Amino acid sequence: MAGLNLRITGSDDDARLVANLLTSVEGIEHVEHINDLMPQMDDPDSSSAGLSDLTQSPGSHVLEVQASNPASAARARQLVQELAFQRDLLVELEDMP
Repeated sequence: MAGLNLRITGSDDDARLVANLLTSVEGIEHVEHINDLMPQMDDPDSSSAGLSDLTQSPGSHVLEVQASNPASAARARQLVQELAFQRDLLVELEDMP
């Protein structure tokens, strides 16, 4: 079984669009949105201490993708890269063993 981890910098809609694209690829068995496991640290002595977490910047989303074979994972990678280019998204892709 092959897999990918994706970190998407974009809106919630962008993350859903990528997830929907991945689920439409033949051979993709599982797409899961994973919460960021690293808590965001706010140093009390920081210049940003006490500021709102609500900003105008896009969010970060992590998707875990499992494919039935390496060819399906490669096709998913290719399609995500094309979509990222079209939508001006920042997507980091990491192959899973």
